[in-house]
Amino acid sequence: MTAPSPAPKLRAGIPLWLKLVFTAWIVVWAPSFWLLLGPQNFFWLCNLASFLILVALWWENRLLLSMQWLAVALVGSLWALDVAAAWVTGVHPIGGTEYMFDPEHPPMARAMSLYHVILPLVAGIGVARLGYARGALRWQSLLTLVVVPLTYLLTEPERNINWGHGPFGQHQEWLAPLVYLGALMALWPLLIYLPVHLLTRWLQRRRLPGLR
Repeated sequence: MTAPSPAPKLRAGIPLWLKLVFTAWIVVWAPSFWLLLGPQNFFWLCNLASFLILVALWWENRLLLSMQWLAVALVGSLWALDVAAAWVTGVHPIGGTEYMFDPEHPPMARAMSLYHVILPLVAGIGVARLGYARGALRWQSLLTLVVVPLTYLLTEPERNINWGHGPFGQHQEWLAPLVYLGALMALWPLLIYLPVHLLTRWLQRRRLPGLR
């Protein structure tokens, strides 16, 4: 008779200091973005993630935090890579961050856009403390399937929020608008969420070998 595998370690809670610091950030960031860029800006999935991460931290909700980890981990990393590359070389290898170098874009809004770096760190700490919820991929994909069409219907096309009118911040004309929108809704979870989900699950299994 084989001995039972050891039980996974109990999850630690979210540190109070992280909750308070992130709350203070939201208190400054949210009204500033509203005044500088308008309420439509909050339709961005990464902006929506800021509020959902705040709720998840205080509730210590593993599923909600895991969902937003999927939303911000890869996007934030690619955003930081594009900004860094453009700052060093003057070339945007990915695109979509040109506004960070646009003198007509409010300087404060550009500075506060650094939340793209902050969100993966905060969500990553939270997932490391609470664990990753396997159902996050399904629920974040469903959330995206709701938010992206609403973005298309309720925001100005020239703002191209969530790239609903074209990839990498550029408007597209090679597909019918609704065909492109359908492709975007299908590909976003596959290209943005799934790689992070698979990597996180692999790391989770290495940390807790008994996990299935």
